[in-house]
Amino acid sequence: MISRPNKHCTVELQALPPRIGQVRRIVSAQLRYWHLDPLIDTAALGVTELLTNVHRHAEPDKRCTVEIDLVLDQLTVSVRDHDPRLPRVGDADTGSTHGRGLALIAAVSASWGVQERHDGGKVVWFTLAVPGTPAARRTQTDRAAVTFEQAVSRLPALDESVFEAPAAALRTASLGDRSPVPG
Repeated sequence: MISRPNKHCTVELQALPPRIGQVRRIVSAQLRYWHLDPLIDTAALGVTELLTNVHRHAEPDKRCTVEIDLVLDQLTVSVRDHDPRLPRVGDADTGSTHGRGLALIAAVSASWGVQERHDGGKVVWFTLAVPGTPAARRTQTDRAAVTFEQAVSRLPALDESVFEAPAAALRTASLGDRSPVPG
């Protein structure tokens, strides 16, 4: 017997910084609506990392599609773009401000991967086990449960001096475009 119906949500966007924040809020609201509150922080973190990769690396454009699927006891979050180049887990050095996203996703998700598409693009995805389900119990048994803080502590050290900025620049920083996500 299926105890939980399948659910699906799709958002199409240009992976630009203001849009990434909007999609993170959409994913959080959708998971709240589906009563999956324990997964919100991890899913929002993961989708932010994937969209940031599209923003930084995808060519020829930044168009992408975010999908979240709840099937039985597993939530899958995926980002599809038009760039055929496949991402890889990088070795970030201590002075780097990026290069940790996929390692972080690997640390906090039940599984993750990349799938080439026949149209020349790719899909990068990760899964989260729904708490209180057999999949969640298997995930906890198969590998130790990892809190966000533990996952971050396993990443290479970050040289925080790269974030130093004059106070005046911080006061004048723009929050960006807040127009609605097309869809």
